[in-house]
Order: sequence, then C-alpha cells, then structure tokens
Amino acid sequence: MRHHGIRGDQAELRMRIRDIASVHVDYGYRRITVRLRREGWPVGTTRVQRLYRLEKLSLRRRKPRRRVSCRPRQERPLVSEANDSWATDFLHDQIAGGSTFRVMAAVDIHTRQCVALEAGKGFRGEDVARMLSQAMRDYGQPRAIRCDNGTEFTSKALDLWAYTNRVTLDFSRPGKPTDNAFIESFNARFRAECLNQHWFLSLDEAQEKIDRWRTYYNQERPHSALGNLAPDDYAVIRSQKSTGQNSPVILT
Repeated sequence: MRHHGIRGDQAELRMRIRDIASVHVDYGYRRITVRLRREGWPVGTTRVQRLYRLEKLSLRRRKPRRRVSCRPRQERPLVSEANDSWATDFLHDQIAGGSTFRVMAAVDIHTRQCVALEAGKGFRGEDVARMLSQAMRDYGQPRAIRCDNGTEFTSKALDLWAYTNRVTLDFSRPGKPTDNAFIESFNARFRAECLNQHWFLSLDEAQEKIDRWRTYYNQERPHSALGNLAPDDYAVIRSQKSTGQNSPVILT
C-alpha cells in the first residue's frame, strides 16, 4: 500500500558531494549545496542534506583543542593485531573517609589486555603520558589511542607525547560514548568485579587491590570474545601464529 520510489541512487551526485567534503573538510551540507548550485546541479538543501547523512559526512559539533593527530571524516581501520589501537578512560570512586579518587584504565582493543590501571587523586596530561610510556615499555607501541575529549587527553603534554611517539589520538565525538565502546565495556566489568566489591581505607590499599584484579583479569579471567581465553593467553597464541610457531594447548 506504500509508494515505492523509482529514483536512482544518484551515484554521480553523491560522488561529487564526497569530493567536495574531502577537499573542504569544514563544509556542512548547506555550503556544499551552494557549491553544487554554482556548478549547475539542480539540487535543493533537503536532498543534499539527506545524501550528506547517507555518506556519513556529518561534522563534529565541537573539535578538540589539540588535534594534531585527529583525523576527521575517516573510517576507523579494523583492528587485527595487538597494539593496533588502545582505548583509555577514567573512572571515579571514593575511599572510606569520603575523599574521591580517579582510576585511569587503558586496554588493547584486539587482545583485550589491560595495559594500564592506576589510581590517583588527580591526573594531568603529564601523568597520562607517563603511564602510557610505561605501558609501551611493557606491551609495545600502539598505532592509535582512542580517548574522549577530557582535559587530560587534549593537553599540550599528551599532544607532544603522541607527536613524538607517532601515535594517533582518536578522539570520540562529544556525547557519543559508543565511539569508545571497548573501554566502556571494560569499565563496567572493572567496577562490578573490583570497585564495587571492596572497601578502600586508603589510596595505597585501593591501588594494591586494583593491581591484584588487573593481574587476575589479564592472566585468569575468561573472556567470551576471545573464546573464553584469558587476554594474556590469547596474546601469546596470536603472537605465535604471526611468527609461524605452533600454539600450545591451553585448558580452560
């Protein structure tokens, strides 16, 4: 009972819209419409807006202050190896006296290994760079790091660290936590299995219990996305496959 459209996919128009957006990365659909009309295309704003959204060319509403390594309008490459991409975020909790503290978490998206998990009263860009440098010495250098637009990640110190180490800072869009879904999933497990299960009397005690949980998570906890292997075991198997060695049999 509904009308079925007979209009084609407008491939030529969509290709021209992509070309204009790739050259003029700050153009929205309104400016692209003006440019198309100047070129003789008989188009309206509504049609250009619809095709603009179908091509997923929507601009960021707010840009990070420091964005040397941020690349707009590019699809994220598939993560197929360890250190292809890490994900980072902060969590909040409090000790028995009522004072709050924060925990910085970093996870390798491919192997699901927790490469960093540190508690502190506060973090600056220098602290984040120091923690990531320590994680690089233990796990290797990542190609990209997914993070939000917090002041710790948009600081000059972290921007300089990323530029020096040739690491791409992949910022999430404001209001889009799904852009960093892997760390959000890790945060939920960490809070349910560690933070909500313990009563911390001091920051040192909190760090000690967090370190024990991180060891358990990396070495023992089965992960359904990894075939119920622990992240460290999965990383070893992937490393041996890449080098052509025979993988050991791991009983789960």
